[in-house]
Amino acid sequence: MVLIKPVPAALMSDFRYCQEVVRSHRENFPVGSILLPAHMRRSLHAVYAFARQADDFADLPGRADEERLRLLDDWSRRLALAASGRPDHPIFRALAHTFQETGLTAQPLNELLVAFRMDVTNKRYDTIAQLEEYCRYSAHPVGRMVLHFAGVNDPEVLAWSDDICTALQLTNHWQDLGQDPWKGRPLYLPREEMDRFGVDEKMVLGRRFSAPLGELMLSLVEETRRHFEAGRPLLRAVRWPFNLELALVWEAGMVLLDRIEGMAGNTLRRRPTLDTRDWLGCLLRAAGGGRS
Repeated sequence: MVLIKPVPAALMSDFRYCQEVVRSHRENFPVGSILLPAHMRRSLHAVYAFARQADDFADLPGRADEERLRLLDDWSRRLALAASGRPDHPIFRALAHTFQETGLTAQPLNELLVAFRMDVTNKRYDTIAQLEEYCRYSAHPVGRMVLHFAGVNDPEVLAWSDDICTALQLTNHWQDLGQDPWKGRPLYLPREEMDRFGVDEKMVLGRRFSAPLGELMLSLVEETRRHFEAGRPLLRAVRWPFNLELALVWEAGMVLLDRIEGMAGNTLRRRPTLDTRDWLGCLLRAAGGGRS
């Protein structure tokens, strides 16, 4: 079931509020772009505004972890109110309408809140498996909500989405290696992999790049590529123009990995990004069937 009815006039300002949240935060990948139907864009803007604000709570500078968790708990309380039809905030009024019109439940949004709490309470990961478990909460719900809005619920397709979402999340971690620990976020490099390559945590936190760190990063990039490739069948499993939006995101993620690889894995001092020319290339490849 997808949202096809016009938004009631009383809720227009609430959905505009969510759209402004989207526009005020630059992201690696498009969030409800013009490639998608209007009803999907509205739904995604509501979901994204919820997640963006919660993410900001987890990152608040100069706040104790207890305060960050309190704000996330309050966000969870408001989500429960919205799910029961009693929203008390523009984001939650937009979400309550989205729940009603699309059949989306609060479960995937609650799973995102688990990940945001993990960002506050768990500053290190021992293994890649633990990091991938984090992605199950931080990334998989997003892809599954997108597919829900598109009316897709096939388990195999959802599994492909999970792989792509894991890859996108990991790509963001490697891209932001030089920023996350200094913003109160975890150091997402798995300790087991650091030990395997002889990388010392103090060197990373001191922003001292080394050959072992470069080798570690290139290994993690290769692991991330495997997730992108495992999820690639998703791009052929959904209809146009939704498949073009997903292909654009897939291409952008792969280009970012190319960029990190081209930097020999050194993202400690410079964060790789995509410019307009990169995005155009991604769009052309996505429209042309993607890279071979």
